[in-house]
Amino acid sequence: MADDARGWTHTLTAMKGRLTPPLVLELDVTEGLVEAPPHDPITAALSQRKPRMRDVLRGLQRAASDRRVHALVVKVGGTKISLAQAQELSIAIKKIRAAGKHTVAWAETFGEFGAGNVPYLLAVACEQIYLQPSGDVGLTGIGIEEPFIHDALDKAGVTPEIGQRHEYKTAANTYLQRGYTDAHKEMSERIVTSLSDQIVPVVAAARGLSQTHVRELVDRAPLLATEALDAGLVDGLAYRDEVYGGLRRRVGPEARLQYVSRYHRAATQAMTRQLSAPRHKDAVALIHATGPIQLGRSSRTPFGSGTGSDTVSSAFRAAIKDQRVKAIVLRVDSPGGSYVASDAIWRHVDLARRRGKPVVVSMGRLAASGGYFISMNADAIVALPSTLTGSIGVLGGKVVTSELMSKIGFTHDSAAVGRHALMFSSTRSYSDTEWERLNLSLDRIYADFTTKVAAGRGLELDMVEALARGRVWTGADAHERGLVDELGGLERAVELAKHRAGLPADAEVELRELPRSTPLERLRPPKSSEDTGGAEAAMPSLDSLRLSAWGRFAPIAAALGLPAAGPLMLPGAWQIR
Repeated sequence: MADDARGWTHTLTAMKGRLTPPLVLELDVTEGLVEAPPHDPITAALSQRKPRMRDVLRGLQRAASDRRVHALVVKVGGTKISLAQAQELSIAIKKIRAAGKHTVAWAETFGEFGAGNVPYLLAVACEQIYLQPSGDVGLTGIGIEEPFIHDALDKAGVTPEIGQRHEYKTAANTYLQRGYTDAHKEMSERIVTSLSDQIVPVVAAARGLSQTHVRELVDRAPLLATEALDAGLVDGLAYRDEVYGGLRRRVGPEARLQYVSRYHRAATQAMTRQLSAPRHKDAVALIHATGPIQLGRSSRTPFGSGTGSDTVSSAFRAAIKDQRVKAIVLRVDSPGGSYVASDAIWRHVDLARRRGKPVVVSMGRLAASGGYFISMNADAIVALPSTLTGSIGVLGGKVVTSELMSKIGFTHDSAAVGRHALMFSSTRSYSDTEWERLNLSLDRIYADFTTKVAAGRGLELDMVEALARGRVWTGADAHERGLVDELGGLERAVELAKHRAGLPADAEVELRELPRSTPLERLRPPKSSEDTGGAEAAMPSLDSLRLSAWGRFAPIAAALGLPAAGPLMLPGAWQIR
């Protein structure tokens, strides 16, 4: 009976494929991709035009084996996707190509008076690349430029008092130095070299050019459209109507266009409608840790996301209790933040493993400092080559603004009981005993961090110390040094999770996002701390959007760009274009 049912299913699928017009899938990444699902109406409205990374990856995976799908056209450009996202999408596009689907990338420009490295790297994953005749190819190479505001603070009458562990935890250098220290320069140069080494060989192999020639083109860029065509970086100069017209001639005039994310949702809904009984298949839980790590509930705002320890911990507890969940994938895209919040999430990763639920981490653009802290105890860690990770270190301190306040006529007075009652006040410097307490705290956090890295990664503490000291690594370099296990994206993490759970590689499993609840459940008061609806992400109050660690001087700290999320925070502002 089971064989007969499978036979009928195959026959019906084949008939459906003949009756439905061929599909040309579209993927537009110019407005960016959403990593985590929106948890409130405002965020949902703001992101409704952006496809979700998970939907796109699953849609491309499905399309590879769908006979109706004949081609994929990818519109690239802009600065909204990260290098890590481009690498992850490239993996999926190459699988589409391997399945015999025609793939085309089209761009209005790869950087208009700006760098276009990231969109071009995504484009080379496709079989053909077309550029609008008025566009450019800004394959200008990788660079990091970091500000130092020591002298500006000095002129303003602001004194930073920040401790760091250790020399590579360079966020404090922005305020304490006038330029690169030796360690800071070494780390930054290695990062840009590693990222460049990821781009040049890929472009050379995809376009049939030597790496030496590609580096020469990088040094000449930005290139005019005609120069890019002559150099072999693009296959043709064409407007949108010409590109799409060529696809219709190739696939057939009856071809139907559909966005990848819509295609995925339609296929999922159709499959759900065909099922007459409740689903009892095994599941892999997908838990997102997106944005700075903080205590309490995750937050979603128009300005970004925050990973709350209560929300993530609740999701882990739900996954541990659910008998259908056989493994957990923790998707991390975070620069870190609160040490205490990171430790609470670390504990739940440990609890899941103790209860027989393997945990695999999938690292996105960032998984550094606190982002690495919550990852290091997983059964396996998968990173993209350009992921910025590591930053195993800690910093903490304050800025003293009393001189600035005096210059503008702002005075204050105080009363306190307790020797260190005003330790964190921005109006006075640390005393000797307060510095002693701060340093004791930084040393404790650093020792805990490195000890747990050694235990989680199976490394000797001396080896961890050589890799730590606050140093940021690319995913490629971290893989060579044992800080991550594999290079790949979310789909590879799911495959590893299934393997760790003892499930067959071809087993169909549900990828279940947690915590999950209805909008009504998110509005009602939670019944207990075990209620996943009560731990859903929330829109924070206006006060919580301020940099509360800086007290009444939050606006000044915000203007200066001082780190506010916590001691386990990735140093600097990292954006690779």
